[in-house]
Amino acid sequence: MRNKETLIQDQEPELSVNLGGLIMNNPVAVASGTFGYGREYEDYVDISSIGAIIVKGTTLTPRPGNPGPRIVETPAGMLNSIGLENPGIDVFLNEHLPYLQEHRCTVIANIAGNTVEEYAELAARIEGHRGVGAIELNISCPNVKQGGLQFGTDPELVFQVVNAVKKNSTLPVIPKLSPNVTDIVSIARAAQAGGADALSMINTLMGMAVDIKNRKPLLGNIFGGLSGPAIKPVALRMIYQVYREVKLPILGGGGIMNLNDALEFMMVGASAVSVGTGIFVHPRLAVDIAEGLKEWMQQNNISQLSEIVGVATH
Repeated sequence: MRNKETLIQDQEPELSVNLGGLIMNNPVAVASGTFGYGREYEDYVDISSIGAIIVKGTTLTPRPGNPGPRIVETPAGMLNSIGLENPGIDVFLNEHLPYLQEHRCTVIANIAGNTVEEYAELAARIEGHRGVGAIELNISCPNVKQGGLQFGTDPELVFQVVNAVKKNSTLPVIPKLSPNVTDIVSIARAAQAGGADALSMINTLMGMAVDIKNRKPLLGNIFGGLSGPAIKPVALRMIYQVYREVKLPILGGGGIMNLNDALEFMMVGASAVSVGTGIFVHPRLAVDIAEGLKEWMQQNNISQLSEIVGVATH
């Protein structure tokens, strides 16, 4: 008689994930700003095989971005100060989205605004367009009405943005939480109260680098967002904290470079993961992690991803 372990090894592991209403064929997404609109990587990977493509951050009108230099390598990571350069919502919907639809990609639209009203309008513009599966909210942008304060650092502003977007969209809404706060749990609770369907964690940490020869900051905008392996311990800690306090599925990311990194994120509470900076080193990273995860599940007699999500938090 065949035992349970043998039966599980013979079965195909279930890699699909329901992330707050967004169905992903596998739990590995590519982070906003690291994969463009998908077209940029079509020579390196079958983009339809990626769990979800989170497209470049989109605003109501075109933005030129910050002055250069915009990217600086750092130990175990990189700083970027792109400044949300993008062609605006109309170009995304009319030119980039049809391409992604044609390739049958699962698409998450990342939106950013200067006011609550701009977020709401962006959500309304996306509503009704086939091909967008969910909305990720970049709430690390300065709020013009509040004197430049980032939306994501104030629980009340987080609530307002999420709530406004939910009123204008039937899609799953996934705010991307900023790590530049003292209490990440209060921010996550505010997002949940506003109606968030899932959480994306974490965005970049603020940092800078100095040109000692010229005695000035290396980035044209002085400060930039730190990403890569250097922020992984911070991301894991924050996801662990939020998973134990907030009952929303989490898309976890921050320095994932291989399968083991992805497993760590899932074990502290992430239902799915996103890879970003690692793509610049290895364009096939998302697909390779998904394939490696399937093999790992077979080897460890695990049939459902839910069996490992949060196991390190008990």
